[in-house]
Amino acid sequence: MSTTASDASSAPRPEDPLATLAALPGVPGAVDSVRKAVDRVYGHRVMRRRSGEVTSEAALRAARGSAALSGADWALEEVRRRSDFGSDAEARTVGAALRLNAEAGQLLSVWSQSPLRVLARLHLVAAGGAGVSDRTVGRPRLAGEPVVEAPGAGAAAPAGGGTVVRSDGASVAEVPNAEVPAPVPPVGTPLPDADEVAARLDGLARLVITPSAAPALVTAAVVHGELLALRPFGSYNGLVARAAERIVLIGSGLDPKSICPAEVGHAELGRAAYAAAFEGYVSGTPQGMAAWITHCGRAVELGVRESTAVCEALQRGAA
Repeated sequence: MSTTASDASSAPRPEDPLATLAALPGVPGAVDSVRKAVDRVYGHRVMRRRSGEVTSEAALRAARGSAALSGADWALEEVRRRSDFGSDAEARTVGAALRLNAEAGQLLSVWSQSPLRVLARLHLVAAGGAGVSDRTVGRPRLAGEPVVEAPGAGAAAPAGGGTVVRSDGASVAEVPNAEVPAPVPPVGTPLPDADEVAARLDGLARLVITPSAAPALVTAAVVHGELLALRPFGSYNGLVARAAERIVLIGSGLDPKSICPAEVGHAELGRAAYAAAFEGYVSGTPQGMAAWITHCGRAVELGVRESTAVCEALQRGAA
């Protein structure tokens, strides 16, 4: 979806594209279901005294889920016990996801004023120590620069093998499919050129900072989907997109303590369902957009379920 928005003002816009999306069939129900689920977990008795522990556990599980969608599907206990995240591409992906979740909460105030600064910072954090050239880190890609989602011992490819593409559409390397599982959406999704990326990022930023009547779920889903579609950076775009979704959900007040990890739900719903829902976003049709937003809503609900289980375990003394 190519985002456009008018200049920011102190009141919601007469033309509010996010509010229009919020009214699509199925979306109001998803929004209501998410709100009720979030309210329930925030009302859990464990949250009165031990919310910090729930937040920490949610962050760990969110990082594991996001990394799994980017091709590094590690068991939770493996993520918990590891201290070295620089040994190979999968380890670097997990490390990047952990760093992003630690950083997201520090960027809330900046996000509401300058989303592009936050996105640059997120990419810088994700790519730290990944061996990515300094000139490509923390800025949108330029014409001819490749997109390699998981830098390291081989790049991610579509299922069955494939090519890594430059932003002008030319292939630059054949990639064996056995080295690193493909992140989703696959690299074969049409890649916007650098000029289109710049224009649409500007539109997304305007959309974010301009007041809207849309619920947080809708804004978060659009931010997430647009960043997946653009792949604005040379690496780690999926991780950055999901971290940005998290920032919207926290900063909006829907999940202020960051205990409802949508990344867990996205991973639980599965890579195929994630990719299929994203195709709806890319289509730009009302049905496709509604399908993507409701998919994101279900992911939040599953994240709530995960944190509710953590609360129950803490209450029993089992965690």
